Amino acid sequence: MELEPQQVWNYFHELTQIPRPSNHEEKIRDYVENFGKSLGLETIRDAAGNIIIRKPATSGMGNRKGVILQGHLDMVPQKNNDKTHDFEKDPIEAIVDGEWVRANGTTLGADNGIGVAATMALLASTDIPHGPLEGLFTATEETGMDGANGLEAGVLQGDILINLDSEDEGELYVGCAGGEDVGVKFGYKEKKAPKASAGVILSVTGLKGGHSGIDIPLGRGNANKIFFRILNEAACKLGVRLSTINGGSLRNAIPREAFGLVTVKNKKIADFVTLVDEITGVMKKELAATEPDLTVTLEPVDCPKTVIDKDTQSRLTRAILAVPNGVIRMSDSMPGLVETSTNLAIVKSDEKKKVIRIACLMRSSVDSAKEILGTRMWALFSLAGARVKFSGAYPGWKPNMDSPILKTMQEVYHTKFGKIPEIKAIHAGLECGILGGKYPDWDMISFGPTIRHPHSPDEKVNVATVGKFWEFLLETLKNIPAKES
Repeated sequence: MELEPQQVWNYFHELTQIPRPSNHEEKIRDYVENFGKSLGLETIRDAAGNIIIRKPATSGMGNRKGVILQGHLDMVPQKNNDKTHDFEKDPIEAIVDGEWVRANGTTLGADNGIGVAATMALLASTDIPHGPLEGLFTATEETGMDGANGLEAGVLQGDILINLDSEDEGELYVGCAGGEDVGVKFGYKEKKAPKASAGVILSVTGLKGGHSGIDIPLGRGNANKIFFRILNEAACKLGVRLSTINGGSLRNAIPREAFGLVTVKNKKIADFVTLVDEITGVMKKELAATEPDLTVTLEPVDCPKTVIDKDTQSRLTRAILAVPNGVIRMSDSMPGLVETSTNLAIVKSDEKKKVIRIACLMRSSVDSAKEILGTRMWALFSLAGARVKFSGAYPGWKPNMDSPILKTMQEVYHTKFGKIPEIKAIHAGLECGILGGKYPDWDMISFGPTIRHPHSPDEKVNVATVGKFWEFLLETLKNIPAKES
């Protein structure tokens, strides 16, 4: 890529060529580990799969506080329905599109590839002044923050953590939401498909999806909610039965697509087509501003031999219609910030084990609000006869407005760019909350370039802001305060 800063974009391009979806990160870990060793720098791979690379201070900077530059190695694998791409094998095809860099029908991996690339460029540099540096490349952030959770206390030596995983240039992040997964299982019995019936694939596609924290206040459609809204009407009025369901794919992505195999009585097929057209028309009007490409299709197929028993279908449908989804409450202390939300991410049937699995991700910057939301969801799904399990809880990051690194970076930004950066918290899970629990004396901050629509195939990063992000990072490192004597 012939973009500036060239050293950052060159490393980012190399990252796009290495498959690195969550839970399939061995190649990217080997790459970063070999990178550190090739520079002759102390390089550690810990038991959790994190890579730590240490670089001594440059001449005259040895008295500065140590800085940890932190980013995660994995990326979210999402692609458009018409795109043939194997995230475990194929490189990302990055495209320069005017002021932006995007991918060809897939996620780009700028989240968090730009932060990783910037850290690599600094570690490889020979002419950039800085104090003691540590690059902390964490594992499997997107599906549970496994690397951050597995990092041992006492391994890192620095005093200041700079997380490079935020997505709005000109903003400094000092807090984030905590989160928790909700796993739900409905057991079901197989029943013979009704006689004189046809099979139909009901598909919901064309939605934008996006990051379930950052994009949750945009009011985008949820494919699972839309699918079961249609199924409910069709079941009540026409006796449509559900055989299989596959909606959504990632717990932290707003579901863009849902596909279900249903059966319809032969004599009611025309009525089913009319009903779906009518409901789709209503929903397209409701979501005209946020989901102009919403598409619902019906595809005739062979009738399946079995369907989910009627009682389970009814309980499942009602529960999904009723379960909270989207923004639950806005923050009282920070206007415009979502306090609490939940994402109905995945609804998927397992024909072998005869269960339907549901995955939701709750987020909140207030622990008690997250707990009562979890109680609501437990109560609802329990009343519907499902099993509910909570897992993967991680803490939020409480803002410290007296942070020394915050004050330093405010001054640096104002001096360099002539304006004061905005101070914000983010309704997404940054690793700072977990890492700060292991290293409570760290001074922490997060910033980054402008990235739009992460966790979706529309992901893109603004080229000019990568340059500003890089300049700001370099100037910050020059101005890191000295250690206290």
